[in-house]
Amino acid sequence: MRKLLLLSLILAFTASLNAQTSDKKWGLGLGVGAYGTITDNGGVGFMPELYLSRYLSPRLDVMLKTDMGLFRSDLLSKLDLVNPFLNLRFKFSDETKNFRPYLFAGPGLLWDNQEKGVNFDAGLGAKYYFSQSAALYFEAGYIHSIKVQRPGREVNDKFAKATIGLEFDFGKTKDSDMDGVSDKKDKCPNTPAGVAVDEDGCPLDSDGDGVADYIDDCPTVPGLASLKGCPDADGDGVADKDDKCPDTPKGVKVDAFGCPLDSDKDGVHDGIDKCPDTPAGVVVDKDGCPIDTDGDGTPDYLDKCPTVPGPKENNGCPVVDEATEVAPEMLIEPVYFDYDKSNILQVEKAKIEKLVNLLKSNDNYSVDLTGNTDSKGTDEYNMKLSERRINSVIKSITSSGVKAVRISKQKPLGESQPAATNDTEEGRALNRRVTFEVIKTN
Repeated sequence: MRKLLLLSLILAFTASLNAQTSDKKWGLGLGVGAYGTITDNGGVGFMPELYLSRYLSPRLDVMLKTDMGLFRSDLLSKLDLVNPFLNLRFKFSDETKNFRPYLFAGPGLLWDNQEKGVNFDAGLGAKYYFSQSAALYFEAGYIHSIKVQRPGREVNDKFAKATIGLEFDFGKTKDSDMDGVSDKKDKCPNTPAGVAVDEDGCPLDSDGDGVADYIDDCPTVPGLASLKGCPDADGDGVADKDDKCPDTPKGVKVDAFGCPLDSDKDGVHDGIDKCPDTPAGVVVDKDGCPIDTDGDGTPDYLDKCPTVPGPKENNGCPVVDEATEVAPEMLIEPVYFDYDKSNILQVEKAKIEKLVNLLKSNDNYSVDLTGNTDSKGTDEYNMKLSERRINSVIKSITSSGVKAVRISKQKPLGESQPAATNDTEEGRALNRRVTFEVIKTN
C-alpha cells in the first residue's frame, strides 16, 4: 500500500509538470481549524494545515497537503497526529470568478502517536479571491483513520474537520509583449512596449472607433482610421481638428487645410467660380468673374471707361457721335459708403466736388446716378437704402449750386448689381456705392 501511495505521488506531479497551466500555476495554503473524532470517545482538537497545490486544468488541481492534529491534554484522548494527503481538487467555476467552490479527495499517510498507515480524506470547500493572487478559503471534510492500540482496546477513530485559511498563488507567467497579460490570455500578443491595454491584452480604445488610443490623435472622439482616429464632419478628407473650413460642401475639392480650392486666388472657390482663370489682383463678383461696373461686357480691369457702357472694340468706351460725347475728364469715380449708412464720408467729398466743378464748367453736361448696396439685409430694405444714398449725393450736388434739372436720372439698384463679391468684407465695401455717368449733349 505504501509503494502504491508513493507511485501515485510521483505520477501526479509528473503529470502536473506537463499539463496545461493557468497564469499562476502554484498555490500555497495556510489554514487553521478544528477537528473531532466521530467515534464514541468524542475527542476535539486544534488543527493547523499546510498545502502546496498545482494547476492541472480548468477543473482540476493536485494538492500535497498536511494536517497536524493536537488534542488538548485535559481531554480523554491525547492523540497527536500528522496526516499528509495527495488530493485532487475538483473546481466548479472558472478562473474569472471571485468565488470558486470545489470538492477534494485523496489518499494519505497517517501517523497517530506510534501507529502509522494509509488513509484518505474527502470534503468540500470554497475560495474567495480578494486579489488576483490571494484568496480566503474554507473547508469541511472527513478524515478516515487507521486501527491503533489504546489502553485495553483497539480503536479506529474517524474525524470531521473544519478549516479556514489563506491561499497565495504564484508562478512565472509568460508575457512576450510585457503588457501584464499572459500570452495564454492575450488577444493582442504583439502590443508595443509601454502601451496601456485592457483585460484581453489589447491596446485601449477609449472612443471605440477601432483605432487604439496610442495611435489615435483624437482618443475621446470616434473617428476614421484613415485620419488617425479623428472625425471628418464634411467628408473632405481633412480631419476636423485641422479643417479651417469645416462646412465645405460635399464634392468640392479642398486644399491641405480643408478649404475649397481657389486656383486663381480671387476669393471664389473653384466649385462655383465661373471664371476660374481670372488674373491675379482683379476684383471679381460672387461668381468669380471680373467686375463689369457699366455692364458693357468689358471687365473693369480692361475697360478704359468702366463707369460708362461702350463696345468692347472701343475698350469699353462709348463711341462719340453727333449727339453725345464722353471724354476722360467726364469719368467720375464712385462714391463709397459705410455699412448701412447713407451719409457721405469726408474722404469721398472730393469726388462730388470734381463732378460739381465739371457740371458748372459745362452747361451742356448732365449726370445720371445709380445707387447700390451690399447683400446684407432684405431686398426691400437694400432698395430703400440705395435710394437714400442717391438722395444724399443729390443734396450734396445741389447744395453746391448745381440745379436739380442737371441730374437726368436716378436709379436705385439695391444689391442687384454688385461690383465685387459679397463673401468678403473688402468686396462688400466696393458694393456700397453711388456711380455717375456724365452725359454731354450738343
